[in-house]
Amino acid sequence: MKLMTWQEIPIGGLILEAGNAKKFLTGDWRSQRPILDEEKCINCLTCFMVCPDGSIVLKDGKMSGFNYDYCKGCGICAYECPVKCITMKPEEDFR
Repeated sequence: MKLMTWQEIPIGGLILEAGNAKKFLTGDWRSQRPILDEEKCINCLTCFMVCPDGSIVLKDGKMSGFNYDYCKGCGICAYECPVKCITMKPEEDFR
C-alpha cells in the first residue's frame, strides 16, 4: 500500500469496503498487552463477548489466547473477567 499524505486520504478513511479492515494490523497501537493465566481460566468466554476487536482466539470452544495483530490493549477483557485470569502488562516488556 502506497503511503499517503493526510490530504490524499479519502473521506471515511481507507476502509472503503466491507471486510477490508483485516488488511490493517492495528495491534501495534497497543501500550498494554493482555496475558492469560490458563490455570485460572474457567472458559466462561466473557472476554470473547466483550472484546471490541474480536481478538480473543477460541479453540474447540475454549479461550486459547489473543490475536495480537488486532488487539489494541484496551483492557476490557481483563476488567470484565470474573476470575481475573487476564492481566495487562506493559507492551515494552515484550519488545
